[in-house]
Amino acid sequence: MKKPVITFVALAFALFCMTAKAGPTYSFTHIAEPGDGPTQLADGDIGQAQLFVELTDMGGQVEFTFTNTGPQASSITDVYFDDGTLLGIASITGMPGFVEFSQYASPPDLPGGNNVSPPFVTTAGFSADSDSPVQPLGVNPGEFLRITFDLQDDGVFDDVLNELSSGELRIGIHVQGFNSGGSESFINNGIVEDNVKIPAPGALVLCGIGIGYVNWLRRRKTL
Repeated sequence: MKKPVITFVALAFALFCMTAKAGPTYSFTHIAEPGDGPTQLADGDIGQAQLFVELTDMGGQVEFTFTNTGPQASSITDVYFDDGTLLGIASITGMPGFVEFSQYASPPDLPGGNNVSPPFVTTAGFSADSDSPVQPLGVNPGEFLRITFDLQDDGVFDDVLNELSSGELRIGIHVQGFNSGGSESFINNGIVEDNVKIPAPGALVLCGIGIGYVNWLRRRKTL
């Protein structure tokens, strides 16, 4: 292979890695309920440490990517949205055989949602839950779920970010599969981390292939 071609391949992979950086990402806050003890609070700490949602501007749509970075056992099994300029769910994409969700959560409202102020009220149709078996097909450590929404006619991506910051739009998740056997609910806490280090799953694979390929070429002294 000629050097210019190799250099082009290396630059192409590098460009992909740069453009695949995570966008604005929100963490979650545990919704504590009256009577919660050390076990429930410990499970809440686990969720706060390893559950995130990343937003991506899709042009007329916004994509929400839910990730569970692990390592502690836990599984996002229900996702809920409360109000905002979202028009409706356009698609739900999981990991076939690992993460499979369908529209409309059961229960229809976020468990424990009445314990936040103002109470969390799920917008009709703005929810999804994992298929049966619920916990295995939820978002377990190392897995992800993407829910894409259409925006209202006059809505833009920045509107969604502003609404999440102001609390006009809220995201709730119900999490099962803790080692304790319990389940807990969480709500986005309004903290945005523009440079949070949670690479898109596909980016990790492709960037790794690209870097490995370039290193292989270097070992052959073709660069």
